[in-house]
Amino acid sequence: MRNSEPLRVLFVCMGNICRSPAGENVLRHLAEKHGAGDLFEIDSAGTIGFHTGNPPDSRMREAAARRGIAMTGRARQVRASDLDEFDLILTMDEENFADVTGLATRNGEADDRRARIVRFCDFCERHHDTEVPDPYYGDDEGFERVLDLLEDGCLALIRRHREGSPTT
Repeated sequence: MRNSEPLRVLFVCMGNICRSPAGENVLRHLAEKHGAGDLFEIDSAGTIGFHTGNPPDSRMREAAARRGIAMTGRARQVRASDLDEFDLILTMDEENFADVTGLATRNGEADDRRARIVRFCDFCERHHDTEVPDPYYGDDEGFERVLDLLEDGCLALIRRHREGSPTT
C-alpha cells in the first residue's frame, strides 16, 4: 500500500540550469501526464551557487519545449536542510553524487538524514549510461540526449513509486 504522503524528490546537478531543472520538469510533466502528479513533490538544486536565481538554460528550455515540456524554476544551491526535507535526492553524475554524499556525511550525520541519495541513471531502463552528461558546452544533440535519459528514468521512477518501491 502506498504512503499517503507524496515522495519528495530533489534533482541535483552542478549549476542547476540544465540537467537538474530538466529532471524536475520532466518528472512533473510525466507524472501529470500519467495521473501521478499528486504522488510527487519535486525540486532541483545545484552543487555550486554560481547560477543562483537564474532560469533554466535557454537551450534546455527550447529542447524541452519541442517535447511539450515547460521548463520552470530558478537555480539554487543544495543545502544541508535538503537532506532532511527530501526523501530521494537524484544526482546527475559521479561528481554531484560525491558532493551530495559529502554534504550528508559532514559531522557524522549521514545516518540521521531522511533523504536517500541515488545516481539518477540507476533508474534508467532503456539506456545504459551511468551518468547524465552535462550538455552545457555542447550542441543541441547533448540537450536531446539529456532529455532522453531523463524521460527514461522518470517513467521508471513513477512506475516504481506506484508499485511501492521507488528507490530499489
